[in-house]
Amino acid sequence: MIAIVDLICKSLTGGDYKGKMVAKVKTLGIVFDDEQRSGYCSGELVSGQVLVELSEDMRVTALRLVARGCARVNWSEGPGTATAPSSAAMATSSPSSSSSSSRSFREEVEYVHSAQTLKEAPGDNSEENFITLHAGKHEFPFSFQLPQGPLVTSFSGKYGCIQYWVNATLERPSAPDQSVSREFPVISHMDVNTPTLLSPVSTNKEKMVGCWFFTSGPIALSARIERKGYCNGEAIPIYAEIENCSSRLIVPKAAIYQTVTCLANGRTKTCRQRVANVRGNHIGSGSMDTWNGKKLKIPPVTASILNCSIITVEYSLAVYAHIPGAKKLKLELPLVIGTIPYNGFGSRTASVSSQFSMDMSWLSLALPEQPEAPPNYADVVSEEEFERHTPSCSQPEDLESELGRPVFAYIQEFRFQPPPLYSEIDPHPTLTEEEQPRVAFVI
Repeated sequence: MIAIVDLICKSLTGGDYKGKMVAKVKTLGIVFDDEQRSGYCSGELVSGQVLVELSEDMRVTALRLVARGCARVNWSEGPGTATAPSSAAMATSSPSSSSSSSRSFREEVEYVHSAQTLKEAPGDNSEENFITLHAGKHEFPFSFQLPQGPLVTSFSGKYGCIQYWVNATLERPSAPDQSVSREFPVISHMDVNTPTLLSPVSTNKEKMVGCWFFTSGPIALSARIERKGYCNGEAIPIYAEIENCSSRLIVPKAAIYQTVTCLANGRTKTCRQRVANVRGNHIGSGSMDTWNGKKLKIPPVTASILNCSIITVEYSLAVYAHIPGAKKLKLELPLVIGTIPYNGFGSRTASVSSQFSMDMSWLSLALPEQPEAPPNYADVVSEEEFERHTPSCSQPEDLESELGRPVFAYIQEFRFQPPPLYSEIDPHPTLTEEEQPRVAFVI
């Protein structure tokens, strides 16, 4: 534990007291109970200890702890603009004045603010009221609960950051305060098993390659992914078709891009970078290539941040064809990086149905809008043919006299009889044209 504390301890405040303070306070650090935890969620309890190690007895007025969490953006624009400050500097330092010729843009949104006193001298906290901490090691436990409302995932970027930290301050009479800070990660879970993130995404595009009116031919590109939501470590299967009807040699590629957008004072600052890429084989003139699930693995990146008002982190999958001497043909498919991975259940029906509807879309082009009614029997059969195959119906009275009993009794007798045997010989054959008698005319 001491080794961990040594890494996070801060130097003591300078001035005339520096040598004396270092001699008294050997260690001031913060340790969390679960150091291996990847992140806390909203409503969870954060606990740990503030460790103080003294080389000799020291008078202390109070030991206070403040937990904070906020999103901050900060950048400057104009002549003589300096490099944007780091996220750590934004979290600990106060706003500094920029050059008179540049303009600064700052914004902050607070999510967590909790304060508590771990140790305090009784009375009015004047210099006369204090407590004495003896030489040696001291542990002061602390705990606080994160808000139940939705929090934003921790993030650190070039122009903004989302950070959560605790700050412990040791107050002493007639001496500067000494403090130490320690960050802790927060994760806002995003489930990729929602219907919106499970729906397939597809698009297509075509580009004519050439210069002025000397065109060499078009290049067609279509791409599709099975769903919109994925998680870190997953491999995205890419389905694409690239048809090269131009006279140039092209190279198909795919890449994952991260786009960070910061908002302050009505202005936006965007930072875009490529986090993963893959390439296919060269496609010659008059040829085509098909990707049947080409894999592109997602590296360890921050999950998509879509619930912050001043910082958004978005991802996209770009499938493009590199064309020598011309602007590349590019498609971008929206992508969401979540935290709860795809479980393969509950959404399979929707995925299969969407795939089936896509594969059977050609059928709707072949079928008419309203099916035509079948033809009438009388329109396709002549009257002679109809009379030849229609049995003569006797009146019920004549039929009963011929049978010698009521018709109902006759029907009941054959009600459960088996059907007649199948035969391919027509019992009432119709003479064909070859079998009909021919009449010879003698002239």
